[in-house]
Amino acid sequence: MEVFEKNGMFIGEYTHSIDTKKRLSLPSKVRGELGSRVVVTRGLDQCLFVYPMKTWEALAEKLGSMPIGEGGTRSFVRLMLAGAFDTEVDSQGRILIPDALKDYAGLSKDVIVAGLWNRLEVWDETKWKHYKQDAEGNSERIAEELGKMGAY
Repeated sequence: MEVFEKNGMFIGEYTHSIDTKKRLSLPSKVRGELGSRVVVTRGLDQCLFVYPMKTWEALAEKLGSMPIGEGGTRSFVRLMLAGAFDTEVDSQGRILIPDALKDYAGLSKDVIVAGLWNRLEVWDETKWKHYKQDAEGNSERIAEELGKMGAY
């Protein structure tokens, strides 16, 4: 399945590889929406988040204004901001994945780029398959919880 972009929304998944120079080619369908610079940072569940610059700036402003008195808040802000890497999208639509982020996410050569509304996630292909299988196995429970929160 490919990643599709529609009106600023990223959805779907795309299988790709990280080359020997640690570059990841982004799906052509999302390049225009991402722009010429993106931010790659540590995500949750051992994946990487890739944000368009405008989306990142809004998120970073929110994170930077959070109260520092709560330990969990400090940890999350540190995870996101200190792990962030601003990178150019080259003329062939590739971004560099720094060693620290590659190691954090346990990325090997084969990866999945998943579109999740306002960001892309980059997953090691094997971890993605396990994560997706687990989520699919718990879909009824997840749906009930989302229903209680008024998601649908």
